[in-house]
Amino acid sequence: MIRKFPTPDDHGLWDDVKRTIAPLKAKFHKDKSRPEKFATGKLLSSASHSTPSNALAAFMPKPVAHHRVPPLASFDRRLAQKLSRGQLEPEARLDLHGEGVETARMKLLHFLSSQHQHGTRLVLVITGKGASPFSGHTLHGIKHFHAPEREGRLRRELTNWLHEEIFRLHVIGYQPSHPRHGGGGAFYVRLRRSAGQESGRDF
Repeated sequence: MIRKFPTPDDHGLWDDVKRTIAPLKAKFHKDKSRPEKFATGKLLSSASHSTPSNALAAFMPKPVAHHRVPPLASFDRRLAQKLSRGQLEPEARLDLHGEGVETARMKLLHFLSSQHQHGTRLVLVITGKGASPFSGHTLHGIKHFHAPEREGRLRRELTNWLHEEIFRLHVIGYQPSHPRHGGGGAFYVRLRRSAGQESGRDF
């Protein structure tokens, strides 16, 4: 293919055409109500740092509010007196005798969760007293204390477990039981009111 270059006549014709062209008047002006970055062509570079529009924000995930579980609390004076006098009977009980620490923890959590869902308010958890000054009131034989796992460890661990957040979801507080319910080797555990549960009970 032979490439054709413009001739002097072509240049003259183009000059005649340019003389007939009138420049257009500018129809755009700077909008002072808009931020400088929009008028100077910096929109693209600043878009990543700008606040999303309402339409986009509607589809963005909202932060989940974390509701802190209240710490355990002491029983009110009236309830504590009734329990210390053995005037109230627990609605359910769990005996952890013979359980290892990990198994006992899982059983306790399942028991408290289940009783809470059923609307139970007062339960008894039996751990055993171990070789402690409180062991004289045990309802079990002396042979019970020769088991290494029962040297008071479950009794100590239970009070630690109940302070954990996962247990506080179900539990309000606890206190040692009356001798007829096990004394120092058992605890009354008060559960939180379940959803929709009416008040008016002693515990």
